[in-house]
Amino acid sequence: MAAHSRIEAITARIVERSKPHREAYLDRVKRAAAKGPHRAALSCANLAHGFAACSPAEKAALAGDVVPNLGIITSYNDMLSAHQPYETYPALIRQAAKEAGGVAQVAGGVPAMCDGVTQGEAGMELSLFSRDAIAMAAGIGLSHNMFDAAVFLGICDKIVPGLTIAALTFGHLPSVFVPAGPMTTGLPNDEKAKTRQLYAEGKVGRAELLESESKSYHGPGTCTFYGTANSNQMLMEIMGFHLPGSSFVNPGTPLRDALTREAAKRALAITALGNEFTPAGEMIDERSIVNGVVGLHATGGSTNHTMHLVAMAAAAGIKLTWQDISELSDVVPLLARVYPNGLADVNHFHAAGGMGFLIKQLLKNGYVHDDVRTVFGHGLEAYTVEAKLDEKGNVTRQAIPDESGDPKVLTTVDAPFQATGGLKMLSGNIGRSVIKISAVKPERHIVEAPAVVFHGQQELQDAFKRGELNRDFIAVVRFQGPQANGMPELHRLTPPLGVLQDRGFKVALVTDGRMSGASGKVPAAIHVTPEASLGGPISKIRNGDMIRLDAVKGTLEVLVDATELASREAVVIDLSDNEFGMGRELFAAFRRNVGHAEHGASVFA
Repeated sequence: MAAHSRIEAITARIVERSKPHREAYLDRVKRAAAKGPHRAALSCANLAHGFAACSPAEKAALAGDVVPNLGIITSYNDMLSAHQPYETYPALIRQAAKEAGGVAQVAGGVPAMCDGVTQGEAGMELSLFSRDAIAMAAGIGLSHNMFDAAVFLGICDKIVPGLTIAALTFGHLPSVFVPAGPMTTGLPNDEKAKTRQLYAEGKVGRAELLESESKSYHGPGTCTFYGTANSNQMLMEIMGFHLPGSSFVNPGTPLRDALTREAAKRALAITALGNEFTPAGEMIDERSIVNGVVGLHATGGSTNHTMHLVAMAAAAGIKLTWQDISELSDVVPLLARVYPNGLADVNHFHAAGGMGFLIKQLLKNGYVHDDVRTVFGHGLEAYTVEAKLDEKGNVTRQAIPDESGDPKVLTTVDAPFQATGGLKMLSGNIGRSVIKISAVKPERHIVEAPAVVFHGQQELQDAFKRGELNRDFIAVVRFQGPQANGMPELHRLTPPLGVLQDRGFKVALVTDGRMSGASGKVPAAIHVTPEASLGGPISKIRNGDMIRLDAVKGTLEVLVDATELASREAVVIDLSDNEFGMGRELFAAFRRNVGHAEHGASVFA
């Protein structure tokens, strides 16, 4: 079956599976939209509170339902490099709204935490849950019922998925996402990774490591490797929430500011008060979701999105599964080489043609749906462009060339870096899991070795430092799932496992925790479900059990007789140390109620 036929078939399957949920959702969206702009429904006291801090002209405009009001949801804070640029955005948006004959108000702020700061620390156990907390916080901001449309200022790991869930929950409102862009290129990512491995081996000290890290993460904007943050930006553009060509323009540039002003004006243009009403809940459909998954595979994107996309889709009544994601991976070629599955960073990707070239290749060869709605209008073809500034400082767009600016970074469907996408589902007697193979060499796609079991990443690091792991093995790091401790990312495992692999040992990781978009060269079966704390089969694995990870066939098996495995008692450990400190006690209800990883690890479903 041709690639486009497979994609059509998978899309049709998602549509059929989603039908009852999607129909109920769209009915709610239409009923909310049918009420029209809502300020006239507010009592005078309600309305007075809502615009008390506005200027007299803005109060006069908002007193009726003729002038559109734009709600700004912002994730600004000045500790995180990716979100620091948002400090100036509300002023830009208010001025742009005024020029367009509207009003804009900051409706609310949402938390934005950085996994890079909390990596290996207690705070990381709040990270995944922050996505749903962000959705709830954005919902509170929009619940004032004062707005005709919303703009969402967010960029990093859990922030964009959380904001997307909120945008689709308020699906009767048009929503435009406004990126801040990546920081300029610093120390090459492969040099940073090398220094981390040298530090893990004790060959360089903390001073050298900190210098390396500071040269990598050195200014405003997202980190430049292709992790979850930049995968988010790719998704927002290919799904139609961004304006064309806006995802990877650096902060603090005239073009970045012009794109922000344009986004505000476009959000006002697509309200119910105009002729292009584009409610987010109707705009995003099954085809949009499939386009997002295809983009993720074509770029070797973040494994976190095997959970986030499922949760985002569910917010629109769409039932996406890991099987859908895995089958799409079998069809979609890998077209980008951005670290960790290459040496380039996202600035190099953008310079090579970026999203415009990528979407053009995917459209031309039938891998994505063109017949979708976006915040820019109808059809994905409008996104096969590059954004520029005209002589007056306004955004203009030109068609993207047919040839890549750097074929080593961004290639064509005719000459892919890999025939299939970067993510696969594994299944077997351990359960179901996800693996990212775009950065793993083909000869390491199959690993069979004895298990070494750990109940936390520090245990593995300690064993490595004691010299106990100089052999072939598969590390089983369990009790790291959502219900156990919030499913932290386990990136501190990457340097020691990378060192051991470089020494010639066959190594792999099996865990019910996460590795995210920075999943690298070591084969890692992650998000194992059912998780250990629920008595899943991973909790029955013992030291020395042979495990076979086969990313070619898509299997993950512990090679133990089925009768013996069934008879084993599930290991239970004391998780009370994960219940307090750094705010973890505030999220006890999340740990109790969170769903399985394959269902989005959400408290909403």
